[in-house]
Amino acid sequence: MRVRRVGSAELHARVDALAELLVDTVEGGASIGFLAPLDRQAALAWWRERAEGVAAGRLAVWVAEDDGNRVLGTVGLDFPDKPNSGHRAELVKLMVHRDARGRGLGRTLLAAAEESAASTGVTLLHLDTETDSPAERFYDAAGWTRIGAIPDYAAAPDGVLRPTSIYYKRVGSTPPTC
Repeated sequence: MRVRRVGSAELHARVDALAELLVDTVEGGASIGFLAPLDRQAALAWWRERAEGVAAGRLAVWVAEDDGNRVLGTVGLDFPDKPNSGHRAELVKLMVHRDARGRGLGRTLLAAAEESAASTGVTLLHLDTETDSPAERFYDAAGWTRIGAIPDYAAAPDGVLRPTSIYYKRVGSTPPTC
């Protein structure tokens, strides 16, 4: 298994596999911004839109593949466009195919994003995830700090409003002072 960052052209080339991963993740009950059932065409369109952000440098995307080049997982870093925010990024859409769970792939993807962020001068990462979900336990175990929850923040794939927990993690060197 290998994890690597992909550019805009490759993201376009892998859009079918990424859409399949997105559909599988939503069908598996993960609250990642979509309602079930997720239409394949909607998943394809969503990933095609992400390629624009990758091309512009606002989004970094990693894919995890098996030896047959099947996409088993992905994660992204979303970089803000505000002048006072160059030191931080949001961790987005960490997904692992249900067939590949339990093998450490999520930790490998997370580590790749954290290490890349630190190597580019990002010192603070943040994310949100569904409260009381397996993802929350995952981020707790990975050393992220939960700072609170927002009630009724987003609908889970089944349409029920659920709270979300906000997390952060410092990476890299000490943040600069302003």
